[in-house]
Amino acid sequence: MKKINDVCVIVQARMGSERVPGKMLKPFCGTSIMDICLEKLAKSKVIPKENIHISVWEEELKETVRKHGLNIFHRSKESAFSEGTPMTTMYEWWNKLDFKYCILVNACAPFLKLQTVEEFFSYYLNSEADGLFGVIEKKNYFWDSSSKLITEWPEGQAVMNTKYVGKTYEAAHCLYAGKMSKIGSGIWMGDFMKAGDINLFPMKEQEVLDIDYQWEFDMCEALYKGGYR
Repeated sequence: MKKINDVCVIVQARMGSERVPGKMLKPFCGTSIMDICLEKLAKSKVIPKENIHISVWEEELKETVRKHGLNIFHRSKESAFSEGTPMTTMYEWWNKLDFKYCILVNACAPFLKLQTVEEFFSYYLNSEADGLFGVIEKKNYFWDSSSKLITEWPEGQAVMNTKYVGKTYEAAHCLYAGKMSKIGSGIWMGDFMKAGDINLFPMKEQEVLDIDYQWEFDMCEALYKGGYR
Protein backbone atom coordinates (compact mmCIF):
# COMPACT_ATOMS: atom_id res chain seq x y z
CA MET A 1 0.00 0.00 0.00
CA LYS A 2 1.02 3.59 -0.63
CA LYS A 3 0.53 6.40 1.86
CA ILE A 4 -2.04 8.94 0.71
CA ASN A 5 0.38 11.81 1.39
CA ASP A 6 2.88 10.24 -1.03
CA VAL A 7 0.58 10.41 -4.07
CA CYS A 8 -0.16 13.63 -5.92
CA VAL A 9 -2.66 14.26 -8.69
CA ILE A 10 -1.42 16.43 -11.54
CA VAL A 11 -3.23 18.15 -14.38
CA GLN A 12 -0.85 19.50 -17.00
CA ALA A 13 -2.14 21.96 -19.58
CA ARG A 14 -1.03 24.57 -22.07
CA MET A 15 -2.63 26.99 -24.51
CA GLY A 16 -0.38 26.09 -27.43
CA SER A 17 -2.48 23.43 -29.13
CA GLU A 18 -1.90 23.59 -32.90
CA ARG A 19 -4.92 21.46 -33.84
CA VAL A 20 -7.43 23.36 -31.66
CA PRO A 21 -5.89 26.77 -30.85
CA GLY A 22 -6.56 27.87 -27.27
CA LYS A 23 -8.34 24.56 -26.63
CA MET A 24 -8.14 24.54 -22.84
CA LEU A 25 -10.05 27.82 -22.40
CA LYS A 26 -11.96 27.86 -25.70
CA PRO A 27 -15.69 28.47 -24.98
CA PHE A 28 -17.38 25.12 -24.41
CA CYS A 29 -21.06 25.18 -23.46
CA GLY A 30 -20.65 28.34 -21.40
CA THR A 31 -17.50 27.12 -19.69
CA SER A 32 -14.24 25.47 -20.83
CA ILE A 33 -12.79 21.98 -20.72
CA MET A 34 -10.18 23.24 -18.25
CA ASP A 35 -12.87 24.58 -15.93
CA ILE A 36 -14.83 21.32 -16.18
CA CYS A 37 -11.79 19.28 -15.13
CA LEU A 38 -10.73 21.55 -12.25
CA GLU A 39 -14.26 21.94 -10.91
CA LYS A 40 -14.56 18.16 -10.60
CA LEU A 41 -11.24 17.71 -8.83
CA ALA A 42 -11.92 20.59 -6.44
CA LYS A 43 -15.08 18.77 -5.26
CA SER A 44 -13.31 15.51 -4.40
CA LYS A 45 -13.84 14.09 -0.91
CA VAL A 46 -11.30 11.32 -1.58
CA ILE A 47 -8.29 13.21 -2.94
CA PRO A 48 -6.91 15.82 -0.50
CA LYS A 49 -6.82 19.26 -2.10
CA GLU A 50 -3.21 19.70 -1.02
CA ASN A 51 -2.32 16.67 -3.19
CA ILE A 52 -3.72 18.28 -6.35
CA HIS A 53 -1.29 20.34 -8.44
CA ILE A 54 -2.03 22.02 -11.77
CA SER A 55 1.03 22.42 -13.98
CA VAL A 56 0.60 25.48 -16.23
CA TRP A 57 2.74 28.24 -17.71
CA GLU A 58 0.35 30.80 -19.27
CA GLU A 59 -1.11 33.42 -16.92
CA GLU A 60 -4.68 32.88 -18.14
CA LEU A 61 -4.46 29.23 -17.14
CA LYS A 62 -3.00 30.16 -13.75
CA GLU A 63 -5.93 32.51 -13.19
CA THR A 64 -8.33 29.67 -13.96
CA VAL A 65 -6.58 27.47 -11.39
CA ARG A 66 -6.82 30.22 -8.76
CA LYS A 67 -10.54 30.51 -9.43
CA HIS A 68 -10.97 26.87 -8.38
CA GLY A 69 -8.71 27.19 -5.34
CA LEU A 70 -6.19 24.56 -6.44
CA ASN A 71 -2.40 24.51 -6.25
CA ILE A 72 -0.34 25.86 -9.13
CA PHE A 73 2.91 24.29 -10.25
CA HIS A 74 4.60 27.07 -12.20
CA ARG A 75 5.50 25.27 -15.39
CA SER A 76 8.34 26.67 -17.46
CA LYS A 77 7.95 27.96 -21.00
CA GLU A 78 10.36 25.25 -22.15
CA SER A 79 8.11 22.57 -20.67
CA ALA A 80 4.96 24.11 -22.16
CA PHE A 81 6.44 23.91 -25.65
CA SER A 82 8.01 20.47 -25.16
CA GLU A 83 6.91 17.60 -27.41
CA GLY A 84 7.75 14.99 -24.80
CA THR A 85 11.50 14.51 -25.21
CA PRO A 86 13.27 14.58 -22.89
CA MET A 87 10.61 13.40 -20.47
CA THR A 88 12.20 15.31 -17.60
CA THR A 89 11.54 18.58 -19.43
CA MET A 90 7.86 17.92 -20.10
CA TYR A 91 7.30 16.46 -16.61
CA GLU A 92 9.66 18.86 -14.88
CA TRP A 93 7.76 18.54 -11.59
CA TRP A 94 9.16 15.02 -11.12
CA ASN A 95 11.86 16.18 -8.65
CA LYS A 96 10.25 19.44 -7.50
CA LEU A 97 7.04 18.27 -5.83
CA ASP A 98 7.38 16.51 -2.47
CA PHE A 99 5.63 13.26 -3.43
CA LYS A 100 6.83 9.76 -4.29
CA TYR A 101 4.11 8.96 -6.83
CA CYS A 102 2.00 10.89 -9.29
CA ILE A 103 -1.33 10.44 -11.06
CA LEU A 104 -1.74 12.42 -14.26
CA VAL A 105 -5.28 13.40 -15.30
CA ASN A 106 -6.04 14.38 -18.90
CA ALA A 107 -8.03 17.63 -18.85
CA CYS A 108 -9.12 17.12 -22.47
CA ALA A 109 -11.69 14.45 -21.55
CA PRO A 110 -14.80 16.41 -20.47
CA PHE A 111 -16.90 13.31 -19.77
CA LEU A 112 -14.42 11.75 -17.33
CA LYS A 113 -16.28 11.39 -14.04
CA LEU A 114 -14.85 12.42 -10.70
CA GLN A 115 -15.90 9.04 -9.29
CA THR A 116 -13.67 7.31 -11.85
CA VAL A 117 -10.69 9.50 -10.94
CA GLU A 118 -11.29 8.75 -7.27
CA GLU A 119 -11.55 5.00 -7.94
CA PHE A 120 -8.28 5.15 -9.89
CA PHE A 121 -6.66 7.05 -7.00
CA SER A 122 -7.90 4.53 -4.42
CA TYR A 123 -6.89 1.55 -6.56
CA TYR A 124 -3.40 2.98 -6.94
CA LEU A 125 -3.04 3.55 -3.20
CA ASN A 126 -3.73 -0.15 -2.63
CA SER A 127 -1.59 -1.40 -5.53
CA GLU A 128 1.92 -2.74 -5.10
CA ALA A 129 2.86 -1.77 -8.66
CA ASP A 130 4.53 1.56 -9.44
CA GLY A 131 2.63 1.93 -12.72
CA LEU A 132 -1.11 2.10 -13.40
CA PHE A 133 -2.70 2.97 -16.74
CA GLY A 134 -6.31 3.57 -17.75
CA VAL A 135 -7.43 1.37 -20.66
CA ILE A 136 -10.58 0.55 -22.62
CA GLU A 137 -11.64 -3.09 -22.81
CA LYS A 138 -12.29 -4.15 -26.40
CA LYS A 139 -13.75 -7.23 -28.04
CA ASN A 140 -12.84 -6.74 -31.67
CA TYR A 141 -10.56 -7.86 -34.51
CA PHE A 142 -7.18 -6.26 -35.25
CA TRP A 143 -4.59 -6.50 -38.04
CA ASP A 144 -0.95 -5.48 -38.17
CA SER A 145 0.64 -3.26 -40.84
CA SER A 146 1.10 -6.23 -43.19
CA SER A 147 -2.65 -7.03 -43.06
CA LYS A 148 -2.07 -10.10 -40.89
CA LEU A 149 -4.84 -10.76 -38.38
CA ILE A 150 -3.33 -10.53 -34.90
CA THR A 151 -6.54 -11.29 -33.01
CA GLU A 152 -6.93 -14.97 -32.16
CA TRP A 153 -9.89 -16.29 -34.18
CA PRO A 154 -12.63 -17.69 -31.90
CA GLU A 155 -12.83 -21.47 -32.21
CA GLY A 156 -15.90 -22.73 -34.08
CA GLN A 157 -16.83 -19.34 -35.56
CA ALA A 158 -17.20 -18.94 -39.33
CA VAL A 159 -17.80 -15.16 -39.36
CA MET A 160 -16.59 -12.26 -37.25
CA ASN A 161 -18.61 -12.18 -34.05
CA THR A 162 -17.47 -9.83 -31.29
CA LYS A 163 -19.46 -11.78 -28.69
CA TYR A 164 -16.92 -14.62 -28.87
CA VAL A 165 -13.63 -12.88 -29.62
CA GLY A 166 -11.11 -12.51 -26.77
CA LYS A 167 -10.57 -9.29 -24.84
CA THR A 168 -7.90 -6.78 -25.73
CA TYR A 169 -7.15 -3.42 -24.13
CA GLU A 170 -6.69 -0.04 -25.81
CA ALA A 171 -4.91 2.92 -24.26
CA ALA A 172 -7.51 5.35 -22.90
CA HIS A 173 -5.03 8.28 -22.74
CA CYS A 174 -6.90 9.64 -19.75
CA LEU A 175 -5.43 8.46 -16.43
CA TYR A 176 -1.81 7.52 -15.77
CA ALA A 177 0.22 6.80 -12.63
CA GLY A 178 3.88 6.22 -11.93
CA LYS A 179 6.76 6.71 -9.54
CA MET A 180 8.30 10.18 -9.61
CA SER A 181 11.93 9.03 -9.39
CA LYS A 182 11.55 6.77 -12.44
CA ILE A 183 10.79 9.80 -14.60
CA GLY A 184 14.34 10.95 -13.89
CA SER A 185 15.53 7.75 -15.59
CA GLY A 186 13.26 8.30 -18.60
CA ILE A 187 10.66 5.76 -17.47
CA TRP A 188 6.99 6.71 -17.47
CA MET A 189 4.74 4.36 -15.49
CA GLY A 190 6.95 1.30 -16.07
CA ASP A 191 8.22 -1.19 -18.65
CA PHE A 192 5.62 -1.45 -21.42
CA MET A 193 7.29 -4.58 -22.80
CA LYS A 194 7.22 -6.46 -19.49
CA ALA A 195 3.84 -8.08 -18.82
CA GLY A 196 2.36 -6.97 -15.51
CA ASP A 197 4.91 -4.24 -14.82
CA ILE A 198 2.16 -1.68 -15.40
CA ASN A 199 -1.25 -2.53 -13.95
CA LEU A 200 -4.22 -1.86 -16.21
CA PHE A 201 -7.33 -0.03 -15.04
CA PRO A 202 -10.37 -0.65 -17.32
CA MET A 203 -12.47 2.45 -17.98
CA LYS A 204 -15.78 3.13 -19.68
CA GLU A 205 -15.27 4.14 -23.30
CA GLN A 206 -17.88 6.90 -23.09
CA GLU A 207 -15.84 8.65 -20.38
CA VAL A 208 -12.57 8.85 -22.28
CA LEU A 209 -13.54 10.85 -25.37
CA ASP A 210 -10.33 12.84 -25.76
CA ILE A 211 -10.38 16.17 -27.62
CA ASP A 212 -7.42 16.49 -30.00
CA TYR A 213 -9.07 17.83 -33.15
CA GLN A 214 -11.69 20.47 -33.91
CA TRP A 215 -14.26 17.86 -35.00
CA GLU A 216 -13.84 16.14 -31.62
CA PHE A 217 -14.28 19.47 -29.84
CA ASP A 218 -17.49 20.13 -31.80
CA MET A 219 -18.80 16.59 -31.23
CA CYS A 220 -18.12 16.68 -27.49
CA GLU A 221 -19.66 20.13 -27.16
CA ALA A 222 -22.81 18.94 -28.95
CA LEU A 223 -23.06 15.91 -26.63
CA TYR A 224 -22.45 18.06 -23.55
CA LYS A 225 -25.00 20.63 -24.70
CA GLY A 226 -27.51 17.83 -25.25
CA GLY A 227 -27.27 16.80 -21.61
CA TYR A 228 -24.79 13.94 -21.87
CA ARG A 229 -22.44 14.45 -18.92
